[in-house]
Amino acid sequence: MEYQQEFESILEAYPVRLEKFEGPLDLLLHLIKQHEVDIYDIPIAVITQQYLEYIDLMQELNLDVAGEFLVMAATLIHIKSRMLLPRADPTQEDPDEDPREALIRRLLEHQKFKAAAELLHERETLRSAQWTRPDGPIAEIAGEAPEPEIEVDLFSLIAAFRTVVERAKQRPKVYLPSEQIPIEDRIEQLMAKLSETEACGFEDLFADVQSRAGIVVTFLAMLEMIRLKLIRVFQSGTMGPIRVYKRARPADAPKPLLDPEQRHASEVAMQEASADEVGKTE
Repeated sequence: MEYQQEFESILEAYPVRLEKFEGPLDLLLHLIKQHEVDIYDIPIAVITQQYLEYIDLMQELNLDVAGEFLVMAATLIHIKSRMLLPRADPTQEDPDEDPREALIRRLLEHQKFKAAAELLHERETLRSAQWTRPDGPIAEIAGEAPEPEIEVDLFSLIAAFRTVVERAKQRPKVYLPSEQIPIEDRIEQLMAKLSETEACGFEDLFADVQSRAGIVVTFLAMLEMIRLKLIRVFQSGTMGPIRVYKRARPADAPKPLLDPEQRHASEVAMQEASADEVGKTE
C-alpha cells in the first residue's frame, strides 16, 4: 500500500523542502543575472549581502534551508574578507590567485550542466505536449507574437515575494484581529480563484490578504501547489511579470491524505448541490 503524506496545516510544522527546487549555486546565478553583472568579475560584497538576505527570508518562511546553503554563505563571507586584504603586486612572478577564482569555476561548470538539463527538459516537454500556451488568439489581438514565457525557478519566486512584502509595508496599516489561515484553506481559496480564469498575475493572488502572516501563508500555499503539480508558474523574460496557471494534474503528482484537488472538487459539488436545493424550494 502506497503511503500518503498528511497535509500539514500548522505553519511552524510546515517546512518546504528545497531539494525539490534549487541549490546555493542556482541562487548565486540568479543574483548575478538579476544584477546583470559579469560572472568573471563578481562584486562579492553586493552578492554576499543579497545572498544573506535571501537566506534570512527563506528561514523566516520556514523553508528547509539545507546545510549547503549555509556553507556557501560562509564561503562568500570568507572570500569577501580576503578581498579586503591588500593584494599582491600582479607584476610579480607568482601573484596570488583571485579569491573568487574557485567560485567562478564552480559557477561556470554548474551553469553549463544546468543549461544542458534545461534543454533536455524543454525537449521532453515538447515531445509529451504537457504544456502549450494559447499564443494564437493573443497574437491576433496584439498584432505580434508575445514574448516567450519561461518556467520560474524558486529564487525568482522569492524575489517576487519580496516585492509583494515591500509593497505591503507601504500600504496604510489596518489593525484587524490576528488570524492564522491554515495552508490547506488558503490553497482551496487560490484554486477557486484560478478556476475563474485561465491565468492570474502573481501579485493578484495576494490582493485579498493584508497581514504579513496572510502574505506568508499565501506564498507557502503556492509553493505547495507547485509541489503537488496543481499549478505552473511562468515569467515573460528574465525580470518580466509572473503569471500563475492552473494545470491538468499528471498521474505522477504527489497526493497527500487531504488532497487539495479532491477537497476543491468536493467543495464545488457541495455548492452546486446547495444551489439545486435552493432552486427546488423556490
